[in-house]
Amino acid sequence: MNNGSWLRSRWILSIVACMAVLYILFMGNLLFVSGRTPGMNYQYNLVPLETIKPLLFERYRYNTEAWVKNLFGNIVLFIPLGIWIPWLFRRCQKFFPFTGTVVVLLFAVESTQFITRVGSFDVDDIMLNTLGAWMGYLAFGLLKFMYSQEEARY
Repeated sequence: MNNGSWLRSRWILSIVACMAVLYILFMGNLLFVSGRTPGMNYQYNLVPLETIKPLLFERYRYNTEAWVKNLFGNIVLFIPLGIWIPWLFRRCQKFFPFTGTVVVLLFAVESTQFITRVGSFDVDDIMLNTLGAWMGYLAFGLLKFMYSQEEARY
């Protein structure tokens, strides 16, 4: 087998694609459906770090659930995005095309929330979600590297 060929095998790509579809359905439900109704007093944030700074530096103002959801939830839930995008789209295996794709996708999600008034548009969400996607991207890169090292032994 040549280097990385198992990453591109049909059955692995099919499994990853199915997982990506399930992830998209799960996230669509989480971001637009589950417990969400259009709000009359819609809030949005266009100032970077406006919502992150208080969560980090004024921790005492927030209960643990709000703190975990807003910081860790926005990071952890987007780690899979960083794994399946470069896996399914070769062009996105390079860092800058990957990051551009992720930011455009996240901006589209936040803009849809703004237009539908479901959830809230927050530039800090884009930053935290991108951080999560980068973590997944690193995990994918590590997986590729480990496999190439293993193949080099044989």
